[in-house]
Amino acid sequence: MAEFSTRPRVWSIAAHRGFADALVAGLVPRYREDRFGLARLTLLLPSQRAIRTVTEAFVRISGQGLLLPRMAVVGDLDLDETLGPLLDPIGAGAGIPDAVDPVHRLLKLSALIRDELGNEAPGEAALLRQARSVAQSIDRLLIEGVRPEDMLDEGILGLSSELSEHWRESTKLFATVFFKWKDELARLGRIDAPERRNLLLAHAAQVWRETPPAHPVIAAGVTSASPAVANLLRVIADLPDGGVVLPDLDLAMDVSVWDALGSAGGPDGKVFQRGDVVTHPQYHLKLLLNRMGIGRGEVEPWHRSGLAPAPPERSRAISNLFLPPEASAAWASLEARERRLSGVRMMESANPEEEAQAIAVLVREALDEPERRVAVITPDRSLAARVVAHLGRWNIGADDTAGRPLPQTAAGRVILQLAEVVAERAAPVPLLALLGHPLVCAGEGRAKWLERVRQLDLALRGPRPGPGLAAIRSKAKEHEKRYPGLADWWSVVEDLLFPLLSLDGHVSLDAALIALSEVGEALCGQGLWAQADGRCLAQFIETWREAASEHPGLLPPEELPALLRDAMEEVSVRPPYGKHPRLAIYGLLEARMSRADLVICAGLTEGSWPGSPATDPLLAPAILRALGIPGADFRIGLSAHDLAAALGAPEVVLSHAHRDATGPVIPSRFLLRIHAMLGEQLRRETRAVSLAQALADPEPEQPHPRPHPMPSAEQRRVPIAVTALDRLRGDPYQFYASAILGLRSLDPVDADPTPAWKGTAVHDVLKAWHDGGGRPGELVPLAERMFDEMSAHPFMRAMWKPRLIDALLWIEEETDRLAGEGRDVLAIERKGEIMVDGIRIHGRADRIDRLADGTLAVVDYKTGTPPSGKMVAQGYALQLGLIGMIARGGGMEDVSGEPTKFEYWSLGRNKDRGFGYMKSPVKETARQTGLSLEDFLPETERFLREAIARWLLGSEPFTARLNPDLPGYSDFDQLMRLDEWQGREEESGR
Repeated sequence: MAEFSTRPRVWSIAAHRGFADALVAGLVPRYREDRFGLARLTLLLPSQRAIRTVTEAFVRISGQGLLLPRMAVVGDLDLDETLGPLLDPIGAGAGIPDAVDPVHRLLKLSALIRDELGNEAPGEAALLRQARSVAQSIDRLLIEGVRPEDMLDEGILGLSSELSEHWRESTKLFATVFFKWKDELARLGRIDAPERRNLLLAHAAQVWRETPPAHPVIAAGVTSASPAVANLLRVIADLPDGGVVLPDLDLAMDVSVWDALGSAGGPDGKVFQRGDVVTHPQYHLKLLLNRMGIGRGEVEPWHRSGLAPAPPERSRAISNLFLPPEASAAWASLEARERRLSGVRMMESANPEEEAQAIAVLVREALDEPERRVAVITPDRSLAARVVAHLGRWNIGADDTAGRPLPQTAAGRVILQLAEVVAERAAPVPLLALLGHPLVCAGEGRAKWLERVRQLDLALRGPRPGPGLAAIRSKAKEHEKRYPGLADWWSVVEDLLFPLLSLDGHVSLDAALIALSEVGEALCGQGLWAQADGRCLAQFIETWREAASEHPGLLPPEELPALLRDAMEEVSVRPPYGKHPRLAIYGLLEARMSRADLVICAGLTEGSWPGSPATDPLLAPAILRALGIPGADFRIGLSAHDLAAALGAPEVVLSHAHRDATGPVIPSRFLLRIHAMLGEQLRRETRAVSLAQALADPEPEQPHPRPHPMPSAEQRRVPIAVTALDRLRGDPYQFYASAILGLRSLDPVDADPTPAWKGTAVHDVLKAWHDGGGRPGELVPLAERMFDEMSAHPFMRAMWKPRLIDALLWIEEETDRLAGEGRDVLAIERKGEIMVDGIRIHGRADRIDRLADGTLAVVDYKTGTPPSGKMVAQGYALQLGLIGMIARGGGMEDVSGEPTKFEYWSLGRNKDRGFGYMKSPVKETARQTGLSLEDFLPETERFLREAIARWLLGSEPFTARLNPDLPGYSDFDQLMRLDEWQGREEESGR
């Protein structure tokens, strides 16, 4: 066996020096040897991004051409990276099986959980979420070297029996699935990826221990404290020409403070105590040293300085900043040089939008200086997206190197929208979202395509039509006259979508994925797969389709969107290359080992940086401690270490907002520590915030006055509908917008049934019943059939339709009763018009009956509460009177006579707790409010002529909300800018 060094060679680079530059500055003179020595060096780094960062540092420092060392990746599982091509082949001949496909594992774990839960098993999407939690817990155990058999230890079993029932059941479920999964792996001849990584690292350590490499090996920047990594690092540290370089290990920390961090797993790194300060940025390094069997006193400082380092006193201040709770009492007696964070500024913003704009201002100013590099580090991806957008305003291209989840990309959204169309059976909202997607029909014909989509959007306004493509086809044909060619265009779209909607009933996941990809390509062409997100999507679909083909389970189409969304969230689409060469936007993992002259740490709030610790959903903390696994707070310490590393840059800005999209937030505990330690010495960045506020704070506009349009005399002479006179007298502006400007409000897509829509539906049913003879016993069956054809809206099916059927039954019985008294239905939905003072008055009568004495009864159907007699007397409910005037004046075909009854037939709840009642606006007794029969039509005519004289033939302005207390429509409130002037009428002088 080869001779090893008597003392392990382990170094540390302080935070203020910049890890990559300081590392390269020390490696070049040591191994260069006439330009070829570096090529013999093997450099082990934690991730592919670290390789790129170190390569850039070599380029900066070399000044001329040189051969780079051989760089290999140890594998950062947090970044979903495996071992690099150096270590993996070492396992050849070691009998190490291949890793199991992760998607196959997920689907199999889901099946195992379903078998265990039996009838209590949730749906497929929820099962996959649970399987994902089980897989994460398995990986966590395997990384720490825990085997399934370890869970059968008497101490673990005894501890489990002391837990609550919830934890006992979840632990039992996990252990059972874990053992069954191991049996499945044995059958497949595969192993889990973390276990394979451990075996490869162990084999590499054994090979190097027995036969040291002929050339030097340096492991740099590796902070993973897993036992397998620690074992390999120890072997490298003991090699004759090897060594380990750790990032930001605090060598100046007092021994008492180092001991106060806790046992960190004890001498062998396996026994964790409750009092361990796992949130400290040095804790995971202490755990790594314990597992390597190396004391902190054996670690030496890296001997070469990096380029443009921060002030040396910065490292001492960072060390003091993160002192454990008891030791932080020393802040009161710290000297100024030991708490100085020169070059570090704090920036506070009101909200994320202001924060992003201020960060963009800082970036723009920094990039104006030649060769100055800028890095924005944040775990908040929405904040990063805001920064990218603001920089785009100045043509500064930036990419979020942490990537975007696949569902948030254009290609990912196509597949998800297709899945939503399937799940909701071509409901209007997901259908229109899909057809208007930027990738659908991209190219020369997109303008015509979007015009058809707009027409279909207008055709589908209102309550949801029936399910499936046939209902959409009916809507397209219904609006063919208004939009010629719409039905033919929809036939083409329907042919493209048909493979999706044919997925009826339970379907297999692989068949669903094939149909989604085929229809997606039919709609988008090859553009669906052309960009980086499309390539990620193609790989995702192929991986899941192949794995799903081996698991023939069926799932309902309703679960397809949630299942795919959860699975796609695990895929990050990273930009293939950066845009601005001196600007980078990182997540916390991507920022490790990076270097910049200005580092902006953004989103420093609790729950973001650090993130909220997530307790393992299946294994209790006590079980994890007994198995030798750090608790949930361990990642807080990693976040603290990321911040400590970022604080080593020459210039640092620490940014946070006082609130997020949901409400006020708490600043990060790390910021609170900085406030507490520095006090008045803390420098603040206010200029960038002021500039951001100025950019977003234009000159204030004066409140809009109460509108009172004055159209010309020619524009005023418009017809009056019998339903519009009330609007003209109570809110002239509404009449102006609808009758003179011809504006109409659009119903929302997939809207709840509105009162107006309900009234139209009722009128259609009653008209069809009367046209068919109005025979007793036929109205309700007819109504049920027509309502089923009209809408499949859940609200209508569950609530409104049963009530309406009861009210229609009352109408049928009341009509039959009145017929027995000699009253006959004379006209239904009959149009009519008359001329008054040269203005056409027109409308439609819901129903007119001929009474036994030959006079007329005017009936108006109401789905809600009828107007009161007081409103009629004040002239704000004149529809019945105007219909009576038209009937009396001979303005309706086949209708003549004197109206003597005016009735509202309401379909609302009556006094007997049923539905349907009759109410008349005519005062029949002295105690009632309203107008008498003798005054009803004359007063209606007076109100009509007065309105015509004031607004249509006169010069009265169409003032908005002339009678603000009158309940009415709000279709044009936004157009009249109601909120700007309401309450300020006196100030505006109107």
